[in-house]
Amino acid sequence: MLTLENTPLILQTRPAFEMTDEQFFEFCKINCNYRIERNAKGELLVMSPVGSETGHYNAKLTQQLGNWSDEDGTGIDFDSSAGFTLPNGANRSPDAAWVKLEKWQAIPLEQRRKFAPICPDFVVELRSPSDNLKPLQEKMEEYIENGASLGWLIDRKNRRVYIYRPQVEVECWESPTMVKGDPILSGFVLKLVKIW
Repeated sequence: MLTLENTPLILQTRPAFEMTDEQFFEFCKINCNYRIERNAKGELLVMSPVGSETGHYNAKLTQQLGNWSDEDGTGIDFDSSAGFTLPNGANRSPDAAWVKLEKWQAIPLEQRRKFAPICPDFVVELRSPSDNLKPLQEKMEEYIENGASLGWLIDRKNRRVYIYRPQVEVECWESPTMVKGDPILSGFVLKLVKIW
């Protein structure tokens, strides 16, 4: 069976018009059947929803992160429906994310209800069978450049996990059974048997 790699539809808005953060948030609300991100150049990236199988594996990922986060209590966890405004101006929605509690509480409540102006401390992207790997790798690098302390790109297709950290060469693990979040997410262990 041939599976084509999925590339987001890219819509140019500049120089015709600039979309403020508020307008982008409203645009996403009225187009809620799509996953929409905005890169640092202001281009809109429109993606179709993921397939049911990928949605299931993403649920298992966020379940494990959420369970640990509830027990740990030092931060807030997020699923793929949460959007963040990164310091470079991009609006991104990682498949799973976590933010230290003190950073989260420093954001005014009104801003938390929209796309919070923060880069999560920890992000995960889960590659679906139709995703092109290179844009996901570029997105992971963008998270790290904008303040993430740890990022995992999980490539189910090839059973690899790419581990991103600031000022450290990207690590690629082949078919691991688990990945540990220490020291950023102290004690968090993602059991990949639930993801593979």
